[in-house]
Amino acid sequence: MGRSRKNKPFFEQVEITDIGAEGKAIARVNDVVVFTTHVVPGDIVDLQVTKKRKKYMEARVTQIHQKSEDRQEAFCEHFGTCGGCKWQFLPYEKQLFYKQKQVDDQLRRLGKIELPEVSPILGSAENTFYRNKLEFSFSNKRWLTFEEMDAELAPKQMNALGFHIPGLFDKIINIDKCWLQPNPSNQLRNFTREYALENDLSFFDIRQQEGFLRNMIVRTSSTGENMLIVAFYHEDVDARTALLQAIADQFPELSSIMYVINSKANDTIGDQDIIAFKGPDHIFEEMEGLKFKIGPKSFYQTNSKQAYELYKVAREFAELTGNEVVYDLYTGTGTIANFVAAKAQKVVGVEYVPEAIEDAKVNSAINKIENTLFFAGDMKDVLNADFIRQHGKPDVIITDPPRAGMHEDVVKTILDAAPQRVVYVSCNPATQARDLALMDEHYRVSKIQPVDMFPHTHHVENVVQLIRKNN
Repeated sequence: MGRSRKNKPFFEQVEITDIGAEGKAIARVNDVVVFTTHVVPGDIVDLQVTKKRKKYMEARVTQIHQKSEDRQEAFCEHFGTCGGCKWQFLPYEKQLFYKQKQVDDQLRRLGKIELPEVSPILGSAENTFYRNKLEFSFSNKRWLTFEEMDAELAPKQMNALGFHIPGLFDKIINIDKCWLQPNPSNQLRNFTREYALENDLSFFDIRQQEGFLRNMIVRTSSTGENMLIVAFYHEDVDARTALLQAIADQFPELSSIMYVINSKANDTIGDQDIIAFKGPDHIFEEMEGLKFKIGPKSFYQTNSKQAYELYKVAREFAELTGNEVVYDLYTGTGTIANFVAAKAQKVVGVEYVPEAIEDAKVNSAINKIENTLFFAGDMKDVLNADFIRQHGKPDVIITDPPRAGMHEDVVKTILDAAPQRVVYVSCNPATQARDLALMDEHYRVSKIQPVDMFPHTHHVENVVQLIRKNN
């Protein structure tokens, strides 16, 4: 069935049978698992192995002989080159099927604990134009199409504004239409690129660390407000002012235009001063009548409508009566804390980022919520026995950690605090499964609810309710 190419096997006419962790497609050849991408179960393909390990292989598809009945045509012209929306060729109901399967597989295989049936995944009502935040990069190293590379003449201009090519930090694909964020996102990006080209503004060279235009971030909100943040590598007052004013004139619907001069080696702006050019330094999101202030550095779930569904699940799993002390761990800007506060006696939020905690306090003040307290610091250092003695033993803990999951010290403190219920919100079922296993001696998993926040990707959020055992 196979023949060698440069000592790595080449397999012909292989059927793709499943989709596994991280969204990789799976085939089995001679009882060995082969992982690949950009195909769906039912496809018959040729596979060139690129990595060979003892228990598995990785391969790239060289030819599709027969397409699966489940395959559909991708709707985005940039599909396959851009690193986003990799599941466009799967009908949305199939995407939900494999996401739910991923949650079930990882919790059972990695957690190895007793689990209830996983509730049907909550799909997103909108599976295009659902994001409220996107970041685009300027580059003078545009990714070339095969047609451009085959042409005898080199392209006349190499500037691009778009997304990084997967695995290549210095190559940017020029994006004409992105299906992720509602307008004015596409018009704003395309106008900015055309203005820059017409006015000979230099695009950033990440290798040489030179150029004028570096990044732009577009934030939209369910309230209809929009924010633009433009990052420049160095200051040029005249050029900067002219560009931002041209954008302001062309897009009067922009509530806030901000800029930052970022001369660091990396693109992060969390430690930079971001300056308002037009309008306030924030916009607002709204959820169940609550307002949430969103600044240029604020974290907020990027799918606003589906975030509401996620938080409703977390609140339901908390089973609050109004008498509980609730700890909200990894609280971010206090969205969940403020969302559940009306049904709790007190909510205590803890978060690593000081600026996020300040936003959380502002959000409580804006909404006249007086039963929240917020603290900044490393979770494993802040959340200890003294902290719990000072602020009260929690009846319920809601935890929403980053992809790496919770530090073992945090898990231990939760076990020592012994709340009646723990609501664990996770963007990574694999690390969630690991943490659930650490808690299994004292807690049983009573409910599992996956929520799809990111259509056309393999990513899935999962909410688990844990009830304290009588031991």
